[in-house]
This record gives sequence, structure tokens and C-alpha cells, in this order.
Amino acid sequence: MVKQDLRERIWDRMEAEGIARFPFPPHDRIPNFVGAEDAAERLAETDAYTEASVLKCNPDSPQLPLRRRALHDGKTVYLAAPRLRDKKPFLALDPAEIPPEEYDRAPTVSHAAEYARPVGPKDVPHVDLVVSGSVAVTETGTRVGKGEGYSDLEFAVLSELEAVDSETTVATTVHEMQVVGDDAVTPADHDVPMDIVCTPERTIRTETDQSRPDGVNWSALSAARIEEIPVLDRLRE
Repeated sequence: MVKQDLRERIWDRMEAEGIARFPFPPHDRIPNFVGAEDAAERLAETDAYTEASVLKCNPDSPQLPLRRRALHDGKTVYLAAPRLRDKKPFLALDPAEIPPEEYDRAPTVSHAAEYARPVGPKDVPHVDLVVSGSVAVTETGTRVGKGEGYSDLEFAVLSELEAVDSETTVATTVHEMQVVGDDAVTPADHDVPMDIVCTPERTIRTETDQSRPDGVNWSALSAARIEEIPVLDRLRE
């Protein structure tokens, strides 16, 4: 199935069956879902989470419960600036720098910049756990995002910087409806496979054999895209 067709099918079903949660509509975004807190709790019970001290998370609504949990658990959470367009393209939410009573507010997309410390690409430490948002995902770890490619590009940049490596676990939280069969999607070379998929009902260890990008695929990027993302221009120098 073409990825966009799969996205539309998932978005439509989530809306029609009352699974989608604010913000509405679920289309053209990483959709929030009923049970997002339970899926986050499942991920928080994994060794990959409990042993992590540094997380890189997406900023979308369904992963907000995990970002909040991470701060309460004393973990530093890194977010990427929108479309990586800032010269310091990452935001560090360090619980040591945030009043504890603000832990729930700080990792929201509308307030993160108030509490986060902007970080340049070469100052990002080793990331133990990457948490991605998904529109769909297979049990063997193939992920479908909303179609802009920034999540995979962020991973490629971090890989280029050696901030993620083979020791870094990659996970996603989704509704059970978003878990699709392996025949529903064919991974592209730049797609980052998931090691762990958590739904409100279960934790899936994908045992993926899909390879990860080990850096930026420069040949796949247009000159215009490189120019609009400062970190790419600097990495290529």
C-alpha cells in the first residue's frame, strides 16, 4: 500500500471510531489517541526507558505523557526545533533546570521553549532512547510518519553527530489500530525502524532486521532543503 493511502486510512478510522483525541482533526499530524497515557506507561516499564538518562522525543500530543513522565523521573528530554531551522536546533529539557511544579507544563509543545535550553548540534550528548510519533507501524518495526520526513532526518543528523548509535533504542507509542501488517508498507532506505512499539494493550519487541541510517544521505536532499536547515549546511562543511 502507498504510504499516503495508509495514512489516510488510519486517520479516517481513528476519527470515525472515536479513537482520535484533541487536537482535531487527526489528519496531517501524528494523531493523538485514547489510551496514550497507558501506552506511555508501558514504555516507561521497559528496561530501555528505566536505564536511559537522556531521551530524544518528538513534540507531538500522544507522546506528551511520556515526556512528562521522563522529567518526573529525572531524565533529560531533547526536542528538535521545528524543521531543524534554528542554528541551535535542539531544545534540552533538563529536570535539574526546571522547577518540579512545572514538569507537566514544560514539555508541552506550546511552552517547551520557555523552559528548554537551546543546544547546538555538537553539544547533544549520547541519546539512550529515541521516542518517535507514528501514524502507523508494523510489528516488525517499520514506521510511517506524517509524511514530511523530519523525524528520520533528525535521527540521521544525530547519527552523523554520533549522538545515536547501535546502543540507542528507538520506540514509539500508538493505538492498537495503528499497528498494521507487514504487507501494508514497504520501508524506504531512510526510514528508521522501531525496536519497541507500545500500545495501551501490549508491548511489542520488534526484533527488527531493518538497518538504520548511519548518517545523512546527502544525495537524497535537494540544495534548497539543505539551505533551509542550517545544521545540514554546517554538517556538510
